[in-house]
Amino acid sequence: VAKMKTGCAILVACALVVGTSLGSHGNAPCRPGFSQSFYTVFVPRGVLQGLNNHKALLFNVFLSFLAVKFKTCQQKEEVSFESSDPKFSVGPDGSLYAEQDVTTLTEPIQFMVTARDSVGKYIWETTVKLALAGHPPSPHNNQFAGDGVYGGSSHNHYQNPRLITFPRQHQRGSSNGLRRQKRDWVIPPINVPENSRGPFPQVLVRVSNISGRVSACVLLCASVRENGRMSVTKPLDREERASYHLRAHAVDINGNQMEPPIDLYIYVIDMNDNRPEFKNQVYNGSVAEMSKPGTSVMQVTAFDADDSITANGLVHYRILSQTPHIPIPNMFTINGATGEISTIASGIDREKVSQYTIIVQATDMEGSLNFGLSNTATALISIADINDNPPELDSKTFQGEVPENAVGVVVANLTVRDKDQPHTPNWNAVYRITGGDQMGHFAIRTDEITNDGRVIVVKPIDYERNNAFTLMVVVSNQAHLASGIPSSPSSSAAVAITVLDINEAPVFPSNPKIIRFEEGVPADTTLATFAALDPDRFIQQTIRYSKLSDPANWLKINRTNGRITTTAVLDRESPYMKKNVYEATFLAVDNGSPPATGTGTLQIYLIDVNDNMPVLVPQETLVCERSRHGYPVNITASDLDSEPNAGPYVFELPSFPSSARRNWTISRLNGNYAQLKLRIPYLEAGMYRVPILVSDSGNPPLSNTSVLKVKVCPCDENGDCTVIGAVTVAGLGTGAIITILICIIILLSMVLFFVVWVKRREKERQTKPLLIDPEDDVRDNILKYDEEGGGEEDQDYDLSQLQQPESLDHIMSKPAGVRRVDERPVILESQYPVRPTIPHPGDIGEFIIDGLRAADNDPTAPPYDSLLVFDYEGSGSTAGSVSSLDSSSSGEQDYDYLNDWGPRFKKLADLYGGGGED
Repeated sequence: VAKMKTGCAILVACALVVGTSLGSHGNAPCRPGFSQSFYTVFVPRGVLQGLNNHKALLFNVFLSFLAVKFKTCQQKEEVSFESSDPKFSVGPDGSLYAEQDVTTLTEPIQFMVTARDSVGKYIWETTVKLALAGHPPSPHNNQFAGDGVYGGSSHNHYQNPRLITFPRQHQRGSSNGLRRQKRDWVIPPINVPENSRGPFPQVLVRVSNISGRVSACVLLCASVRENGRMSVTKPLDREERASYHLRAHAVDINGNQMEPPIDLYIYVIDMNDNRPEFKNQVYNGSVAEMSKPGTSVMQVTAFDADDSITANGLVHYRILSQTPHIPIPNMFTINGATGEISTIASGIDREKVSQYTIIVQATDMEGSLNFGLSNTATALISIADINDNPPELDSKTFQGEVPENAVGVVVANLTVRDKDQPHTPNWNAVYRITGGDQMGHFAIRTDEITNDGRVIVVKPIDYERNNAFTLMVVVSNQAHLASGIPSSPSSSAAVAITVLDINEAPVFPSNPKIIRFEEGVPADTTLATFAALDPDRFIQQTIRYSKLSDPANWLKINRTNGRITTTAVLDRESPYMKKNVYEATFLAVDNGSPPATGTGTLQIYLIDVNDNMPVLVPQETLVCERSRHGYPVNITASDLDSEPNAGPYVFELPSFPSSARRNWTISRLNGNYAQLKLRIPYLEAGMYRVPILVSDSGNPPLSNTSVLKVKVCPCDENGDCTVIGAVTVAGLGTGAIITILICIIILLSMVLFFVVWVKRREKERQTKPLLIDPEDDVRDNILKYDEEGGGEEDQDYDLSQLQQPESLDHIMSKPAGVRRVDERPVILESQYPVRPTIPHPGDIGEFIIDGLRAADNDPTAPPYDSLLVFDYEGSGSTAGSVSSLDSSSSGEQDYDYLNDWGPRFKKLADLYGGGGED
């Protein structure tokens, strides 16, 4: 290096080598940055001689003294470097250059190297100190290590604050030579341990011995104006903040800057004060049974808040316990660095152990049990089922029986055992019939709850054909058996089924049975023999027949042989026929135990014969009286017979009466329709009966003369019948119509007169008093008798109470209080409220209520009290006796005048007008 002739300056620090540093564990999280926060390098004195002031690069000179490394986590990550001292610069590759003359190095030089990423998001810093090799250390710089490298992690500076000064750059004057050099003040990075116990404040460093003050402090430091000592005021927590970057200013009493500002870097030294914390307290994992050793199961993760690049934050995992210890206590292992749990032994069987409980411990200090802090979590490992157990039938032979002709009944129940997890494809059983059922009478359905197989009859079995079955059954799982299982994937058994004979109902060979006859079959005609057969061939039984359904009651059946005969004429046009078919149902009953009944249906198809005459349709129509105004009338015919005994029809007018052909004409439109119209220009309005002869197409044809009622009426220009014309057609002449109109007018006049009379009567009733004069009131003389006595004088009554007083003087003198119930109140007669003269409302109910209200408010209207009870008629009544018969009189009376009263009183005259006594 000394022989370089380019006159380059010397590199007085060290080369920054960019590299990658791996932690103690390959899978530890990567954190980019410098390997140390402070570097010190001693430069040999001989290196400084013979160098000029030109820029020079000294590459890898001091690598033997110090390894300065910067770690990146990505291969293509771009990092730029810069120096805080203008005397030095750092290249893009991390090489350090000397920009100025440093041959006068007499005291250590300290500067900051900063690294930044390409986007400026992250910044990393470290401090480099250069000292002359062999130069005695400053009394304040006792932090230099004996091997020439500064102990970046030493705590001596914390307890022994130091003052470090460095000379400024030497400058040459223009004429006076060297000028006086001013000293710079530089503070190396300060390392402070976290969680210090004090006492506080604790002095960290003396910034300068120049009178002034330090500013830009935060809560952790104290500022002293005179001595420049910086102190920490409370315990620091690295997990809350790992470093502090402060700037100090030296100013005089007037605030003038005495020295350039200096950056203070305070790093909080990590202490192992945080335990590892698992992300979850319970982890769930799964592994299939029969898994091979080394199969990954799950991963647990713990985080330590301490510095992960130191042993304080490096976590190591271990398994503390396993429950249960089957088949061995150590079935699983865990990767100490990553927390991945995997199998370490074979023999995992879900049918023996369905779940394992693992207690996992995480310890920092790289797992040191003496110095590290620990925490635990639980890992639950479920054993997933595989189909390693085939189903096994409980027996090799099963028995069952079934009645013949039964469908849907369970014949036998096949029980099976399977050790795999229930209700999964590894457990679900699938049954198959492999032999013994060529006709497909049986099927096996799996019970979803018990997994048993139920043998069911799906097709009726005839005992007379087959009375026993032997089925071969195979059962397997829904899922395929796992590979490597030595046993068979299926199990087989035999099912012996016995068929039971039952009494079967008789069967009609042809059901329904169809027979054909022409209609009109007379009574007592044998139609057919409807006999049934007994399916029970091995038993001799007797069959009896009866009728179940015969809508028209046309048929009867022989009880023993099933012969069917008619009881009435069979008519195809009967309403009981449906599409020319008559249907009857019969029963066949055997004498078995219990008796069985079979049902048979007989269908009689009746062939049509021409036995019904056609009928004209419609039977009434309307025609205009003038042929030029009206339209022809379309007519057709209806025949109960069917083709070919119905249409086409022939329509014609008969020769009698002659007026039919004289007034009308008929023309054929097609086989079913004809037109009727007037032959003459004008026919007087009225009702006419036109005979029309209709013939069908039967062989021989049937004819019928039908009468068509034709209403002839006057029509308008559109051919529509007028109203007067319709009345005329109804059979009324002009005189009758006028009479009807006059009657209608008279009836309306009478109604109008009656309404006017009713209104006048109502008006008169409103204008005159509601009640009659009290002097004419004779209602007191109308007495009600509720009992019969021996006479009017046979009891001791106070007759004065029943007498009508002749004056009211005694009443006027009575005091107020209770009065007789037949006395009129002694008050001034008030004017009776007069109803308004306006007509009464249309609602008769309101009219009646108004009259009732007026009568209730009239104090002069009798009765004067509601308690008018008379049990005795007094003889002193001013009205006199109501009877001309005096029971107390012994004289005779002439009743001959009764003969003059007419026939209605004849009986009374005969009783009393005899003249003599009996």
